[in-house]
Amino acid sequence: MEGVDHLAHERSKAQFDVDELKIVWAGSRHEFEVSDRIARLVASDPVFRKDNRTMLARKDLFKNTLRKAAHAWKRIIELRLTEEEAKKLRFFVDEPSFTDLHWGMFVPAIQGQGTDEQQDKWLPLAYKMQIIGCYAQTELGHGSNVQGLETTATFDPQADEFIINSPTLTSSKWWPGGLGKISTHAVVYARLITDGQDHGVHGFIVQLRSLDDHLPLPDITVGDIGMKFGSGAYNSMDNGVLRFDHVRIPRDQMLMRVSQVTREGKYVQSNVPRQLVYGTMVFVRKAIVLDASCALSRAVCIATRYSAVRRQFGSQNDGVETQVIDYKTQQNRLFPLLASAYAFRFVGEWLSWLYTDVTQRLQAKDFSTLPEAHACTAGLKSLTTSATADAIEECRKLCGGHGYLSSSGLPELFAVYVPACTYEGDNVVLHLQVARFLMKTVSQLVSGKKPVGTTSYLGRVEHLMQSQPKVQKAEDWLQPNVVVEVFEARATRMSVACAQNLNKFPNQEDGFSELSADLVEASVAHCQLIVVSKFLEKLQQDIPGKGVKEQLQSLCYIYALSLIHKHLGDFVATGCITPKQASLANEQLRSLYSKVRPNAVALVDAFNYTDHFLSSVLGRYDGNVYQNLYDEAWKDPLNESVVPDGYQEYIRPLLKQQLRNARL
Repeated sequence: MEGVDHLAHERSKAQFDVDELKIVWAGSRHEFEVSDRIARLVASDPVFRKDNRTMLARKDLFKNTLRKAAHAWKRIIELRLTEEEAKKLRFFVDEPSFTDLHWGMFVPAIQGQGTDEQQDKWLPLAYKMQIIGCYAQTELGHGSNVQGLETTATFDPQADEFIINSPTLTSSKWWPGGLGKISTHAVVYARLITDGQDHGVHGFIVQLRSLDDHLPLPDITVGDIGMKFGSGAYNSMDNGVLRFDHVRIPRDQMLMRVSQVTREGKYVQSNVPRQLVYGTMVFVRKAIVLDASCALSRAVCIATRYSAVRRQFGSQNDGVETQVIDYKTQQNRLFPLLASAYAFRFVGEWLSWLYTDVTQRLQAKDFSTLPEAHACTAGLKSLTTSATADAIEECRKLCGGHGYLSSSGLPELFAVYVPACTYEGDNVVLHLQVARFLMKTVSQLVSGKKPVGTTSYLGRVEHLMQSQPKVQKAEDWLQPNVVVEVFEARATRMSVACAQNLNKFPNQEDGFSELSADLVEASVAHCQLIVVSKFLEKLQQDIPGKGVKEQLQSLCYIYALSLIHKHLGDFVATGCITPKQASLANEQLRSLYSKVRPNAVALVDAFNYTDHFLSSVLGRYDGNVYQNLYDEAWKDPLNESVVPDGYQEYIRPLLKQQLRNARL
């Protein structure tokens, strides 16, 4: 029945103030009010409909994306939205498009790497979208290994120009979003060569297309790289290929905030420290972690609501069947993912603070915490995106067969999200960067160098190598200091073991290669400790609202204890806990599931997602799943005719045993 809330009974069970948790999730009352207003604005605008995305052919999908992007810009201008509001509007439109790279990579690159004069020239044009930019770094042959890029920028002192060239097939720029069909300009990363000397990879602003007729400029080959995973998904984005055949640009289009080439062709460093690029990196990775919490919370919201609606088995004497969410197997798979969504949200908030701290230190020329901040953000990007991609797929399976339908929203969400595991750094490569930093930190302990930030626990290495948790009953696992120390001990022992094994190799790089799988696991342990610690720190804050803090505490311990269960081999093999203590952790985990169960639907309501944004028949707020699944099926183009195209040519001859007459 339309208009009936099929989940009203579930919502009546909530033991906390849902509206207050909405504010905690959003970060502040102001953030909540802005998000709520913009989300409803987008949901009520018919131009932004997206229920037909998966049924559109690629050309139609792409043209529709352009229409939405233009309409979004029109609404931003008409409503005089602030930068914050405009960003929210693009987020809730929820369609990958060229604007993501324009605002997310092109503009920040000029802000971070351009001189004041370059910013004055290019940013006003970009802010008004009089030029549209992308970020052309990745090549056909090189992605994670940025230093291996092959595109060249050779300085010609006679003409005072750089010659941008793609010397090989593998030097073709490949993947940049917005490049394929729309961007007029790009920040192109190329090897800077002056007087025969290679100075490494630098950024250059290059115009790609005419601002009059949009045709590629001479000696530039550019296009789309083709269909990607999924139906609609990321295919609304024009990921591109780009080749240069000795394209000339003025010298002042090299981004020169950190290093410059003079009129005479001399390469010089400016007085601006190179470490400034770390600030941009922290900013981008902070955004990726927050995006992980958004994508994961969407999937969990769908799976939780549907698990409460769906009933299977358990009826006796023609009674009501059991809600799927009441099965412990469902809770054991679902509730740790719900807890992870909140955990990633709060560690993302902390990364926002870290970005502010790093920016202030950079301005004061204090670089002491930069290596740790770089390692921390690299690791958290890797941890959260991998976990989220896996969790979206698990949520699809938690919804049974119906989760496989496009209308469930989960296949589309997975296909859109999963590239996060490889863009902005392959996740395994990033964990190895973190491990390298951890090994360096451990090796410096003997010289008395004090670890900083998220590695400060390594300063207590002697204690953590010996410590044993005081856990004798299940409730002991609800003590913050016990949980944190167990995670610290595991991370310490895994890092120290790797360092000791590395020392057995005459050549450290050979050792690093041989032990790379162990090193990745040490990085994961370190990053999981950070997430657990930041969740517990969040609980130390003053959290308003009846019962809100209690619910967050339950989710925090579910997150931590489910990780202990998942990585039990690590915790027991390193001697951090005993098998008996592991059993007590599982006992406590089951108890926590029972506490969360009556609040589950309200906990996902706190994400405050509109049905438009969720775009899922299974995750509808009103829980009216079956009628809408049925109605949705009839909207498929295949159902436009009762007898399908092809019947007369192929099926009728088959049925009439007249295949020789069929037009095959």
